[in-house]
Amino acid sequence: MSRLIRAVIDGGALRHNLEVIRTRAPGARVMAVVKANAYGHGLEQTALALPGADSFAVARLEEGVRLRERGISAPIVLLEGIFTDEQLREARRYDFELVVHDALQVELLAAAAPLEPPALWIKIDTGMNRLGFRPEAVRQAHQRLGALRPAPPAIRLMTHLACADEPDGEMTRAQLARFQASTRGLTGAVSIANTAGIFGAVPVGGDWLRPGLALYGVSPFARGTGRDLGLRPVMSLETAVIAIRSVPRGETVGYGALWRAQRDARIAIVAAGYGDGLPRNLPSGTPVAIAGRIAPLCGRVSMDMIAVDVSAAEHAAVAVGTPVVLWGEDPAVETLARAAGTIPYELLCAVSQRVPLELR
Repeated sequence: MSRLIRAVIDGGALRHNLEVIRTRAPGARVMAVVKANAYGHGLEQTALALPGADSFAVARLEEGVRLRERGISAPIVLLEGIFTDEQLREARRYDFELVVHDALQVELLAAAAPLEPPALWIKIDTGMNRLGFRPEAVRQAHQRLGALRPAPPAIRLMTHLACADEPDGEMTRAQLARFQASTRGLTGAVSIANTAGIFGAVPVGGDWLRPGLALYGVSPFARGTGRDLGLRPVMSLETAVIAIRSVPRGETVGYGALWRAQRDARIAIVAAGYGDGLPRNLPSGTPVAIAGRIAPLCGRVSMDMIAVDVSAAEHAAVAVGTPVVLWGEDPAVETLARAAGTIPYELLCAVSQRVPLELR
């Protein structure tokens, strides 16, 4: 092993997950969400591994530019849109589609005439209260954008679901009702379903799906894992044992002396820590896979290392260099997120820049 910790990215799993997503809404097109460095999986390499995606969505202009510079020719949607004339010119240069969610953006597009505008997505705030036109302002925005000359090649409609991961679906049904009321009679393709909307309890519909987390094989729900949805984890965060310690009964391990040996213990020191993106608050007992067998974390996560209790008989062969999986097939990233009291998105996005990505 030339590197200790690394994030191994499975391109085949990415493509498998895309096909699973398509089965949820046959005939719908897929806008693959690759913002935030593809949720920590590597922006360019993720997009290159998904030639079957109908388009890609990024949050910001610079993310889209990186994709174009790597030769991605598929449509690219800027989810936050643009905010200045300079950004609009850049978006036109790289042929980006724009989400329009504010009157300022409408005015920028109108002032840019007679230059041809790009394809546009009108975002409607149906209850998220983050970005988007209020329902009562949607028709005016649609009218203004439709009156641009030259006309945009397409005007489409979208919203974002706040609670699609909740099983009762009350908020989702309310958002869908607001969306339908505010867009009744308006033309244009529709995008509503994020990952939770694609797999959730309430049928969402729409012409375009916007999967993020599901592409990476991870579940958005409070229970279960991506495997329960037919998905395969794309990232395996792997490292190795760098030392074996014999800790006598009664002695402690790590900062704060939080873990105390209840018996003479054999402890594996593993090259991974919060400097690599592991949450510092992972509790003792969090599962770690060493040589394919689960062993418990012991003591506090430090910057570069964790300690794992390998006293059990099945771990007798563990030695310096033994491979370790922090998350992947087992344990799943969802399991570690729950142990840390957070969500899988945060763990995936928090993998630090010093962790190399290896596409397989």
